[in-house]
Amino acid sequence: MSIRDRIVELVRVPARQLRAHPKNWRLHPTHQREALRGLLAEIGYADALLARRLPDGTLELIDGHLRAELTPDMEVPVLLLDLDDQEAAKLLALLDPLAGLAEPNEEVLQQLLAQVHTDDEAVQAVLETMSGGLPLVPEESEMPSDLPIPETFQVVVECKDEDDQRQLYQRLTQEGYTCRLLTL
Repeated sequence: MSIRDRIVELVRVPARQLRAHPKNWRLHPTHQREALRGLLAEIGYADALLARRLPDGTLELIDGHLRAELTPDMEVPVLLLDLDDQEAAKLLALLDPLAGLAEPNEEVLQQLLAQVHTDDEAVQAVLETMSGGLPLVPEESEMPSDLPIPETFQVVVECKDEDDQRQLYQRLTQEGYTCRLLTL
């Protein structure tokens, strides 16, 4: 298999000069816009937009529509690609969905998220969504050093079925024990 390099050059142009692809199918909800705005404010541009040069010389976006929209007065990095209409449509249709097919390594993701800190509320909301809704682990310096953990003594009893569990629960609560039902 021969893989072609379709990148012609890296240029920097004012974002307002980039023409949106007429078949751009991606919509950007408010929470995405706010999170990207926050990330751009905290990090800046760290990725190039993708575009192709049309016969009239204008640059047509293939990827990066929202970044260009959020920073119209900024000179932005753009990778120029030598794609025809059909190739541009194929890349426009498949670039983000292919990236979305990646599956997370949850352990590595949680370790990474524990190292990411932001002051932006919209970015924080994305991070919390990525962590499965769990609060992100604070840095050690932010954790109380003398958190009181009450001493408790518990017994886990394995029952043969749900009826057996219910009967044991009723008997132990009648005897004054504090019980919780668990089904694993």
